[in-house]
Amino acid sequence: MPTGAGTTSHVIRTSALAFVRDRRLLQARSHGKPAFYMAGGKIDPGESAEEALVREIREELDAGVVAPVLLDVFEAPAYGHAPGTSLHMTCFTGDLDREPLPTSEIAEIAYFTFGEYAALAERAPGSLLVFGRLHALGVID
Repeated sequence: MPTGAGTTSHVIRTSALAFVRDRRLLQARSHGKPAFYMAGGKIDPGESAEEALVREIREELDAGVVAPVLLDVFEAPAYGHAPGTSLHMTCFTGDLDREPLPTSEIAEIAYFTFGEYAALAERAPGSLLVFGRLHALGVID
């Protein structure tokens, strides 16, 4: 049997917004899910990461993205998916054109410091990477 037979590797490509307020990073939690994660979502076929960002933030937070700037691309195990599933997250910084509000697919939104997020029982590995980067840059506490 060939090496790796029976295992599958899948990559989920997403776009996310690192929105900071009062030195805390915004996170969203979907209905029925225990972990908070970066606001954003999957990039549709034929869609750029920035186009997906604008669409997903409108869908999740009922807000428009103002002046998005690429922070980095983060890769991590995809939280809540089958083993071997990877997250490829294009993350932007930017502002919002209005106060973010959780939409029908989002149960709640909250702002966390790096330490507060790291102390949660359930954490998304991709979010943890973004928290670490923003903390190292001195953007969040």
